[in-house]
Amino acid sequence: MAIKQPDLTINISNHQSSLQIFKAAASNFISSLSGKMFTFGLGLMLLDETHSAISFGINMIISPIVGLLCLVPIGNLIDTYPHKTILTGSLTARTLALILFAASINLFTATAKLIPIVLFLIIDAISTNINDTCYSAATHELVNAHNIQRLSSLTQSAISLSSILSPALGVGLYSLVGFSGFVILEIVATLASFGIMLTMKFHYHATNQFANSQHAPVTSHSQFAKFHSGLNYMRSRTMIKITILLSVILNFLYTAVTIGIPYILKDQLHTGNGPIGVLETGSAIGMLLGSLLLTLLPPTGQKRLFLKLIIPVLILDSQILLLGVLFMTSQSPTGYALLGSFIMGILAFALVILNITFQVYLQQTVPTKLLGRVVATLTTVNSSIMPIGTLMFTLIFQSTTHGGLVLIINGILLLGGYTLLLLRPLNQAIHSEQP
Repeated sequence: MAIKQPDLTINISNHQSSLQIFKAAASNFISSLSGKMFTFGLGLMLLDETHSAISFGINMIISPIVGLLCLVPIGNLIDTYPHKTILTGSLTARTLALILFAASINLFTATAKLIPIVLFLIIDAISTNINDTCYSAATHELVNAHNIQRLSSLTQSAISLSSILSPALGVGLYSLVGFSGFVILEIVATLASFGIMLTMKFHYHATNQFANSQHAPVTSHSQFAKFHSGLNYMRSRTMIKITILLSVILNFLYTAVTIGIPYILKDQLHTGNGPIGVLETGSAIGMLLGSLLLTLLPPTGQKRLFLKLIIPVLILDSQILLLGVLFMTSQSPTGYALLGSFIMGILAFALVILNITFQVYLQQTVPTKLLGRVVATLTTVNSSIMPIGTLMFTLIFQSTTHGGLVLIINGILLLGGYTLLLLRPLNQAIHSEQP
């Protein structure tokens, strides 16, 4: 059965859309660059204070838990109130939390610093979750249908560029200003992003889908009932169910790459830290090139959607396999760095094209009034599987001296098994939902 397309009749000109895209990209670049450097500085400070291996992983634990616990209220919040109002409240709360964090962090010493850090990271995770979901749900209020792909691509480009710049800037700034300087920088960056958001115009639909939100009593029953209607919608969409399954498996197995690369290179191949940084840079460049490519290409809507989804998946699978083959061969540190960064660049290139293609598909096919719940659910499901994958692959890598073999097996499972089994159901789902 064909799906009903969302109402995209809000009148936003191409000039207005271009201006909104520029503001969104600038805001994303500022917040992403400062956020990545802040996380880096936080990890270094914790490592100095506590000498704990969890120093660089504490946020990876807190964010998925917070996302899971706040899934229902955040999804409902985004679909109930005006998005600019929600963003204003969220960014105000994050700014106040940063100021309180800056004022209190030096009152604690050693492991006791985890108290203000964990409290701040919880607030930060809630705010980030709200902001990301809110911007996704507000796409049709910011740009016209013709510019949805450009908005997604350029905001991703800004994030990718910040990933390239943040490691070097983070090291330099930490040596220069210390962690206190990072906190001040993050406050300034948050205020800058806040200011840019306030200048953006959110074009609400003429029917005003938020008109009755202030009059509806909020109870736990109504919260779950409203969220359940979003789940019912997702259950009715075969395409969404298949892509959830695809993304969960990919995210689960991809954790073998994220935790495996530094462990294999440093502990098993004894290459030092240099090649790890080169591979991360290659990945960031691949993401940047992929998002810029989609910015330059004209939007094609849902045409050739099957190929636009399955080709990046096949490339991603094959690159994981090739990465494992590389680590199983005898190379110099320079060889691992150069070949590995090339493979990671192609892998990240395919991954960002896959992500943006699906984001645009959701924006084009999911009714605006349900986007908040749909995006929140997809984000939470994807992030919740990562701690499980991290734990499992940590145990696997530590129990073998051939980490590359783990990546080869992952690539074979994805390429020779899971992806091939997915071809027919994915193609059928796309054709069944054609408008």
